[in-house]
Amino acid sequence: MKTYLTLFIVACQSVAALAQDNDNQTPYLTKSLANDAISSVVVSTSAGGISVSGKSGESPRIEVYIRGNNNRELSKEEIKKRLDEDYDMTIAVNGHELNATVKRKHEHEMNIDWRNSISISFKIYVPEHVTTDLKTSGGGINLDNLKGNENFRTSGGGLNIDKLSGTIHGHTSGGGINVSNSSEDIDLETSGGGIVAKNCDGTIRLRTSGGGLVLEDLNGTINAHTSGGGIEGNNIEGELVTGTSGGGIDLQHMSCSLEATTSGGNLNAQMVKVGKYLKLHASAGDIDLQLPAKQGLDLDLNAERINDRIADGFKGEWNKRHVDGSVNGGGVPVSADAHSGNIDVKFN
Repeated sequence: MKTYLTLFIVACQSVAALAQDNDNQTPYLTKSLANDAISSVVVSTSAGGISVSGKSGESPRIEVYIRGNNNRELSKEEIKKRLDEDYDMTIAVNGHELNATVKRKHEHEMNIDWRNSISISFKIYVPEHVTTDLKTSGGGINLDNLKGNENFRTSGGGLNIDKLSGTIHGHTSGGGINVSNSSEDIDLETSGGGIVAKNCDGTIRLRTSGGGLVLEDLNGTINAHTSGGGIEGNNIEGELVTGTSGGGIDLQHMSCSLEATTSGGNLNAQMVKVGKYLKLHASAGDIDLQLPAKQGLDLDLNAERINDRIADGFKGEWNKRHVDGSVNGGGVPVSADAHSGNIDVKFN
């Protein structure tokens, strides 16, 4: 369990830092949106984070936060000087759409003095029924309490998503992802961190190439894969297809259709109820499988060694390397293959 706790901490590190980004800083600029009935938010910035919140009780507005290179605080005079010399920043509302854009004036020049670069971040408070299109190349993205189509991308930070419903598409190349209390259509991907998903339902797609997965209290059609870490799951309903090339899998209190594959560790699956199917595969480890004692199941198990605790009422073939038969009259297909390891199966 220590391994999975470490995965959880690593996955959360980047998004935790993001949440603290501007908490104690005074905004360089604040613009009220109270009279604009914002329904769409479009933001593009470099070297800065983006936060969009539909939380009730906040006056609609956009806040701009600016810091110097290496997170240094600058005077308003120094900020204005650098903005005037090196950046074009536009904040405008057109037809209930908020546009906030930051561009470097001389980004294609070879002799840019990056020591004078600045980070320009946005905090935006809007009504909850808002669509977003957000892009940043150098910071994290926070979204909360929104209903609509949300599209967001960053090359250099984490994603933190809470209380969203609708179509949610997000990508980061350089940070972890934390999604909670969200629903409908969730599609999130990172190339450089772990993913934590809690209390979500709907169609959920999660992919990471550089970290572990923590999945808790999910319900729906879930597809979650990693190439670089372990997978921990708890209390999942519906359907889960998951796999890893670089770690083990530990799944507890599962009441779903399940397909789980690992090429780099052991696989533990505790099934409270098997849905339409159960498929487990471990190429380089053991499988520890717990099945419901009263459910009708058709078993197809293969391993170097299978325990000899034959289930009550089992009919079929049960030997040290292969099990082919049924319990409770048969029903849901259950297959497990530990290519070069053992299978320990029990019924509770």
